[in-house]
Amino acid sequence: MTILGFDPGLATLGYGVIKVDNAGKAEMVDYGIISTPKEKNLPERLVLLEKGVKQVIEVFKPDEIAIEELFFAKNVTTGINVAHARGVILLTAIKECGRIYEYTPLQIKQALTGYGRADKHQIQSMVKTFLRLKSIPRPDDAADALAVALTHSQTNKLGGLFKI
Repeated sequence: MTILGFDPGLATLGYGVIKVDNAGKAEMVDYGIISTPKEKNLPERLVLLEKGVKQVIEVFKPDEIAIEELFFAKNVTTGINVAHARGVILLTAIKECGRIYEYTPLQIKQALTGYGRADKHQIQSMVKTFLRLKSIPRPDDAADALAVALTHSQTNKLGGLFKI
């Protein structure tokens, strides 16, 4: 099964693609980012994200797509922009794949480390370990997207609990 994970963002949207065999062993296929220039206005940036997300889906033809749920911290303006980006991902994913799932940051941390308050470095180290990589994927957004995909691979056994 091919799983595509997304870490939403307006300036930098991370993606990670893994393949999981019948025994549950995951291997990294690809990862990267889709970025948008700050000089463009919001609608133009959203169009660029849509094109990038669609292209990633067309290239890797995932069986399922996992997306990190939005978590509002202190900066509401940033959160709103990320929500716009997340909406583009959701719309494109449902149109192009049809099988989408979402996970909270807490669920991702618990799935990878067993601890819901794990820090970013712990998550990235577990991504490296689970995928048997030589180094932690960079940039952070791509590593986070691989973490989302890995979370889905581990919770996938629970059926449709996280399906949108």
